[in-house]
Amino acid sequence: MTEPKKGWFQRLADGLSRSSKAMTEQVVGSFTKQPLDEDRLDELEEMLIEADLGPYSAARIRERFAEERFGKSADEREIKEGLAAAIGDELSAREGDFDPLSGPRPYIVMLIGVNGSGKTTTLGKIAADLRSRGAKVLIVAGDTFRAAAVEQLKVWADRSGADFISRPTGADAAGLAYDAVERAKAEGYDVVLIDTAGRLQNKQGLMDELLKIIRVIKKVEPDAPHEVLLVLDATVGRNALAQENIFGNQIGVTGIVMTKLDGTARGGVLVPVAQASDSPIKLIGVGEGIDDLQPFRARAFARSLVGLEDA
Repeated sequence: MTEPKKGWFQRLADGLSRSSKAMTEQVVGSFTKQPLDEDRLDELEEMLIEADLGPYSAARIRERFAEERFGKSADEREIKEGLAAAIGDELSAREGDFDPLSGPRPYIVMLIGVNGSGKTTTLGKIAADLRSRGAKVLIVAGDTFRAAAVEQLKVWADRSGADFISRPTGADAAGLAYDAVERAKAEGYDVVLIDTAGRLQNKQGLMDELLKIIRVIKKVEPDAPHEVLLVLDATVGRNALAQENIFGNQIGVTGIVMTKLDGTARGGVLVPVAQASDSPIKLIGVGEGIDDLQPFRARAFARSLVGLEDA
């Protein structure tokens, strides 16, 4: 996905403003102009855990501050720079690129995740971005249980100029996916974007349905799906970790999209999610606009999270 030419970092900073304000108030402000000793390092670690960075990252960041700043005092800028560097180091290996136009044609992308995570909106934004670059895109309304999801996707298709395929409510999602991929191959589509159901009331039933869709797609295109993006809602906090575990253990997830980072003061939850997953973070959502779905960049995210400007 191409990065917007201007305003990228500012949109990220604006989207993470709640989290950066909380981080500044809870963590940074408590450690300025006082030497770091063991008690204050313990306090720092606890605050980082409360900010949803998770115990593993909090312990590593504590160790880093102990090595670099033990017995020293620092101003707010120095504390922020230290936190940003530590968080960036935690996340640097978890960056992943999402570029459907660099792969085979048609490039098949499945989006999975629980209802309400932002799957449908994310798919729509991806479609709009791809269409703006001249790609021929087919949107597949694979959540055949929710009429509202189908209607929402149709709006995105009309808005972006993507083509659209759906079936009546309750239809077989795997059969729809099969037909969509066959059509995409026959008609020369660049990218196929498949929405899926996210009903966790019957967890195994959902997993079985998703695995069936994948099996059926492979009958048409053996190497597909080329991407399986797991969409997680940052506002649910550490529940996002449980969702990653549910999907990641059974479905071949290739990347994570973290949405609604603009709607939470606990944006640090991305850190333990990234560390717990076998899949990289590929995209983050920091607002409602099309350009607010952005590539994940560890350093920029870390600086925005603690309230620092780009440098």
